[in-house]
Amino acid sequence: MHSSIIRNNETDYEALLAFKAAINDPLHSLESWNSSIHFCRWKGVTCGSRHKRVIRLNLVNQNLTGFISPHIGNLSFLRFLSLDNNSYSGILPPELGRLKRLQSLSVSYNLIGGQIPASLSNCTELSSIIISYNKLAGPLPPELGSLPRLELIAFSKNNISGSIPSTFGNLSSLMRLYGAPMILQAKSLIPNELEGTLPSYLGTTLPNLQIFSVGINLFSGTIPVSLSNATNLVYLHVGYNRFSGKVPSLVKLNKLGVLALSGNLLGKGESDELSFISSLVNATSLVSLGLDDNNFGGQLPVSFWNLSTTLSRLFLTRNQITGTIPSEIGNFVSLLDLRVNDNRFTGMIPYSIGKLRNLQFLDFSRNRFSSNIPSSIGNLSLLLAMYLSENNLSSGMPSSLGNCQNLLELNLSQNALTGPVPREVLSIPSLRTVDLSQNQLNGTLPVEIGVLRIWSISMFLGTTLSVKFLVLLEFFEGLQVLDLSSNKLDGEIPSFLGEFNLLALNLAFNDFEGALQEDGIFKNASLISVSGNPKLCGGIPELKLSKCRLKQHKKSSLSLTSKIVISTFCVILGISMILGVLIVYFLKREKKEPPSNPFGRSLLNVSYQSLLQATGGFSRDSLLGVGSYGSVYKGILEEKLVAIKVLNLSQRGALKSFMAECEALRNIRHRNLAKVLTACSGVDLQGNDFKALVYEYMPNGSLHDWLHPQLDKDLTRGELRYLNLVQRLNIAIDIACAVEYLHLQSGTPIIHCDLKPSNVLLDDEFVGHVGDFGLARFLSKATDSFSKHQTSSSLVRGTIGYTAPEYGTGSEPSTLGDVYSFGILLLEMFTGKRPTGAMFKDGFGLRSFVQNSLPDRLSDIADPELLNERETGTEPSTNGLQHYNSIGNHKYEKCLVKVLSVGVACSADSAKERMSIAEAVNELKSNRDALLRNANYGDEM
Repeated sequence: MHSSIIRNNETDYEALLAFKAAINDPLHSLESWNSSIHFCRWKGVTCGSRHKRVIRLNLVNQNLTGFISPHIGNLSFLRFLSLDNNSYSGILPPELGRLKRLQSLSVSYNLIGGQIPASLSNCTELSSIIISYNKLAGPLPPELGSLPRLELIAFSKNNISGSIPSTFGNLSSLMRLYGAPMILQAKSLIPNELEGTLPSYLGTTLPNLQIFSVGINLFSGTIPVSLSNATNLVYLHVGYNRFSGKVPSLVKLNKLGVLALSGNLLGKGESDELSFISSLVNATSLVSLGLDDNNFGGQLPVSFWNLSTTLSRLFLTRNQITGTIPSEIGNFVSLLDLRVNDNRFTGMIPYSIGKLRNLQFLDFSRNRFSSNIPSSIGNLSLLLAMYLSENNLSSGMPSSLGNCQNLLELNLSQNALTGPVPREVLSIPSLRTVDLSQNQLNGTLPVEIGVLRIWSISMFLGTTLSVKFLVLLEFFEGLQVLDLSSNKLDGEIPSFLGEFNLLALNLAFNDFEGALQEDGIFKNASLISVSGNPKLCGGIPELKLSKCRLKQHKKSSLSLTSKIVISTFCVILGISMILGVLIVYFLKREKKEPPSNPFGRSLLNVSYQSLLQATGGFSRDSLLGVGSYGSVYKGILEEKLVAIKVLNLSQRGALKSFMAECEALRNIRHRNLAKVLTACSGVDLQGNDFKALVYEYMPNGSLHDWLHPQLDKDLTRGELRYLNLVQRLNIAIDIACAVEYLHLQSGTPIIHCDLKPSNVLLDDEFVGHVGDFGLARFLSKATDSFSKHQTSSSLVRGTIGYTAPEYGTGSEPSTLGDVYSFGILLLEMFTGKRPTGAMFKDGFGLRSFVQNSLPDRLSDIADPELLNERETGTEPSTNGLQHYNSIGNHKYEKCLVKVLSVGVACSADSAKERMSIAEAVNELKSNRDALLRNANYGDEM
């Protein structure tokens, strides 16, 4: 480094070195921070073009620990400070107040304690303060009310106490205030401790307010009437506080997308308490309405059924609402989640419920609905869970329920249902939990019950079923709890039942007969109940059954099938014993080291109990999503937010997926790969095998959620669910760099085999991270061909729409197969169209759609959101990435054409004709750089 440059910028140079000295850097992210190169080229450091002074410090997601050095205050030209998603402790140094040019402070997802420094009020250029998910305590400094440019302040998930300062009424530029996580169903999260009443000025002195989120706190009093004056509000979350009284009119909030009033003390069970709903009729963008867990009474007003048809989440749970659900419920065709349980609704479930074809979750339980279950409910083909328990439903179960082929949970218990259980219902392959108890069902269960694939379920059939026991049980290998009590079951209890890994078995009050065995579960009296079966005998003494009388059998009672099963079992047992002897022999000959943690010494194997606690018992509120081989939960481990992937070991291929992911992630590390923190390989509380992987949590979810938003938990699409051109380019480059690393730079080449938007996760800074290595494959170094021990022709090699065409003819996985998947993904990113869309059929696919229109008919294929950005020159400023004001139409269109051309070149049908991933990386970077050179950044320095 030239000494003159060091002298001219000595203050910044020394401040950065002091900043580095205060932290630990396990990933060696700051290895470049040395005197061999100018500090403006250090990782995470950006300097202004004129004076070469530090204007941006971005060290997001680097696993840094230690504390923020007070020398940070010497970077007097600093405008943007981003330290999110690390493990900083200590405090926010008061010296931050010396950064007079600071515009954005973002230190979320750390372990920072102490109070919010009042000195930040000296940073008069501040437009955003993001300090969520830390350990900050104490009150909000009143001094922050003097910041004239403050547009966003986020302090969710801390220990902030006190009230909202009255000085905040002076924040005339304020658009977004986050005092709670952007989650509607979030009672399990640790709240802040803000209290008192909401300021009466909210809607009057804060006219630009768009987001007001103070849920999960201790606020009380009434909701301010002035809120209706905040006409720009799109997100209002005051749920899970102690608000009481009536909800004021919200008639002027025509832009409102999310209204969360859940978990308060609103209403007194009186008849007119839902009248405010009439004021929401003009909110045509309303997507989520949460009124659950209050004391609202009376009937839903007629105007309720005139709310926006964009409504996708409706929660009325646990109130005192009366009346019926009219046929107008069918107007809400966008509904994904409908919960009206624990109220006083009466009448029939309307036939028009079948119009809600997007519905995934339906809960009408614990009401007073009567009559039959409408057959139209079979139209809800996307339904995952349906709860109609504890009502007065009668007649038979409709066979049309069998059309709900994605159903995971079905609860119809405690009704007055009659007739047999339809074979179509028991043939649903996805069912995991079924509760039909306390009805009046009869008849026999069909043989088709054998197709059920049950995973860790409890089966409750406490009804008057008359069924041949053998037919029922032969296929329930995943059962843990079986309750068939209080029925009319007869015959002998089959001997194989003792071989099930059941935790509880209730056969009480039936008509079983014969000798009860004494092995398996039957040797533990605390796990079984057989009382109320007077014809049973024998068993262990603790059961106090009568002794069996000896009698001769004229012939063997074994059927031909049983004999075949026993013979086969004996053969397998014999072979297993021989193999066991051989294995022991060879183990004695070869001294082997004990198996090591698949992730090396740096990662500990966490216990099942710690993951159970981290996720609140793997609660529904913690569930992030369900995949092919398991479920992903959000949790907190050692005070750090993580994503926990729990394998469904009953699913074929799940164990291989776990091992493949362990092997793939053991020795690879790249900024654009999902980072695995640890693993769990053990048993659960019932002694069953349990395997899980723990990843860094990605706050912005998956790329799929941004490209194809259906239900935005936070806002309407126009606010936070949009990626501009530069962001999409950056994410595409992130993905390409990850693939290039896997193929060319990771030692043994690794093929991902399942590149798609849902497997690309986005961190706080919208950096893309490729994840889910459950199908990953390794290439042999010697032959560059697929290792035979790693492959099977029967294994799935990806997802329909993204899988290379040669895989369909039996070709082995290859790096060019990944390139094809990347090409399709790239086309999807910039067209906004899924490769499996209805328009693509009969040989006409996404690639053909794009190729046939390039370069002249760009407007026919590009994502309309991008075209709108081109026309208006706008881009959302909420995402914290590149800010640009305008790009000429010609330059914009030229960039789009080139990017789409890369996608076409990568997704050629012939593997030999595809562009290499290295070329793709270079092309995309070149296009991005060219685009940004033509963008207007304003006066940088």
